[in-house]
Amino acid sequence: MLQFHYIHHSAFTLSDGRTTLLFDPYLEGNPEGLEPSDIKADAILVSHYHGDHLGAAYEIAKANDALIISTAEIANDAASHGLRSHAMHLGGTHTFPFGRVRLTPAFHGSGIAGGHACGFIVEFGGKTVYFAGDTSVFGDMALLPRLEKIDYALLPIGDNFTMGPKDARLAAELLQAPVVIPIHYSTWPVIAQDPEAFKADVEATTTSKVWVVKPGSTVEL
Repeated sequence: MLQFHYIHHSAFTLSDGRTTLLFDPYLEGNPEGLEPSDIKADAILVSHYHGDHLGAAYEIAKANDALIISTAEIANDAASHGLRSHAMHLGGTHTFPFGRVRLTPAFHGSGIAGGHACGFIVEFGGKTVYFAGDTSVFGDMALLPRLEKIDYALLPIGDNFTMGPKDARLAAELLQAPVVIPIHYSTWPVIAQDPEAFKADVEATTTSKVWVVKPGSTVEL
């Protein structure tokens, strides 16, 4: 059993009951009022260094002795702060005790010198989850299901900083994932979107189903 807990924005956890993975832990304004001290994690995956994605990663990692998994630039920065880290880069895969991670391209700013934004495909708890990170739609998304059999795709739909609903619908078509979960929307007015309209569009035009998971909620994958 794998549980997905959506904190808000692009912050979420995956847990199999023994190990908890935390992604892009930006906590400011989350509806549960979670603070860094409330978060327990064994590994923290960071897609890029912008403040609304790095968030409280270092503070949480220090409190939990959690492993930071990210691009080499961020992993090296984490290590310089005395944290455990594992450096990867685009196209690379690594098998950890909890499962396997692939770093995927994401077309977005890295937020750190010399770096590149990324996404993650994670095999964990018997499921394969693709977290696109902050990105535009790009044609090579069509290659990802040839590399990994994706069960769940977490896609940003906010527009302005990332792809919007129409482009994310195309991403869903390219990825062919059975389930798409929209993220990175309505945190601020500039990225306000209607996830139910996105759901209707995707389900009318692709083979994917859309799960709209409210911030603060948990669903079983």
